[in-house]
Amino acid sequence: LLMAASLADGTTVLRNAAREPEVSDLARCLVKMGARIDGIGTDTLTIEGQRTLHGCEHDIIPDRIETGTYAVAAAITGGRVEIKNTQPALLGAALNAMRDAGVTIETTEDSLIVSCDRSALKGIDITTAPHPAFPTDMQAQMMALLTLAHGASVISETIFENRFMHVPELTRMGADIAIHGNVATIRGVEQLHGAPVMATDLRASGSLVLAALAAEGTSVIHRVYHLDRGYERFDEKLRLLGAKVERVKE
Repeated sequence: LLMAASLADGTTVLRNAAREPEVSDLARCLVKMGARIDGIGTDTLTIEGQRTLHGCEHDIIPDRIETGTYAVAAAITGGRVEIKNTQPALLGAALNAMRDAGVTIETTEDSLIVSCDRSALKGIDITTAPHPAFPTDMQAQMMALLTLAHGASVISETIFENRFMHVPELTRMGADIAIHGNVATIRGVEQLHGAPVMATDLRASGSLVLAALAAEGTSVIHRVYHLDRGYERFDEKLRLLGAKVERVKE
């Protein structure tokens, strides 16, 4: 809609627009190309349509959800990973939640170092909400981490319906999770166990990979083609970090 409105006749007003950084980044790119957009970063965007746009140079922002997923990978395995060429400021709520759960995170303007003593993980409560609150696209990954935390955690999903499809698969691996409507209660367990599981969507796939990294034994995750929509060479990068991951054809 934002792109279409930039070349439409007249004025377009988008109300209840997503405030995620990716939307603002697109708007800034369009402005460089000659679009007229007011309200960037808010939930109301006013676009004055132009007859033409022109080329520009624009560096897209780093993928904050990919950053967050690797941060959880470091934490859930009790490792220490430096993530470069990112923008921690885009992940403020998610990183704060990880810190509250006992993860150590050091940040610079364009990198972060994540480390974790898994015995120090503790349960927390999370509610997903529009940016800059905790992102729904990090909910499944954080749930995987909290399955190994001491005590109980509560995750309230307010953005998408049916966003807990990873829960039955995590329970196959030994997680203790109860669902009541849009609220999941996670009671931490000592250890997850390898199991055959089924990926149902992009972030659910990521959460199952993370859980498998921390689980005892071997896990087989089916339908991982979902992963490729959001992670480039995920298995290769994890292997570079020391993970024992192999992609096989079914």
